[in-house]
Amino acid sequence: MLLESKNAVIYGGGGAIGGAVARAFAREGARVFLAGRTRATLEKVADEIRSAGGMAETAEVDALDEQAVDEHAEAVAGEAGSIDISFNLITHPHAHGTPLAEMALEDFMPAIVTATSTTFLTSRAAARHMIRRGSGVILVFGGSGEPLRDYYIGGTQVAFDALESMRRQLSAELGPHGVRVVTLRTGGVPDTIPEGMEGREAIVELIEKQTMLGRTATLEDVGHVAAFVASDRARTMTAATVNVSCGALVD
Repeated sequence: MLLESKNAVIYGGGGAIGGAVARAFAREGARVFLAGRTRATLEKVADEIRSAGGMAETAEVDALDEQAVDEHAEAVAGEAGSIDISFNLITHPHAHGTPLAEMALEDFMPAIVTATSTTFLTSRAAARHMIRRGSGVILVFGGSGEPLRDYYIGGTQVAFDALESMRRQLSAELGPHGVRVVTLRTGGVPDTIPEGMEGREAIVELIEKQTMLGRTATLEDVGHVAAFVASDRARTMTAATVNVSCGALVD
């Protein structure tokens, strides 16, 4: 198994992508610690993992609460002995559909503030423990991409670009300590778009048309790739992005 004896903290582990990654990590042998603000969704994922023979624990943690993040990381490291993998998959608030020229500041900023703040806090908490051990992997989700014409996404892409800048800086600072930092970018995962959402079909069609393979990444695809990148088989990969977009994004 790729992640046998590894301890992985997944923030937003009760969400669609967080849950998919958690299940993939557990299948590969990791002990997963699911953190988020809603206990019920975390427990649902944890129960699925346990039913399949995996190891999962949950904790209510607000990733915008500096003290809560630090205390949770300290508790995980103390109980499990290490934090080997940290992945922030907290959902960002967003205001889509309004051109930037018409958007209010209070609609533009939340995605940027939430994405950068939670990624900074969770990465910092994990890094402090990883540095002591001389190893670890911090994964980032999102990545830079070309703007979509006629589709207005407010501060979302600005937030992803900011995360890429943070990933580069973390890679440079943590590399000498044996800690890797890698971004997974997908170009969109239709499985995360709620059924019945207004405009869903048009969004899915747009994502599919942009791919070179004629299909989009699934949640399972994202989980499989994340597990590989987090494993020692990818030990040469840092300061990099991993493209899980079926060719929608061109490197």
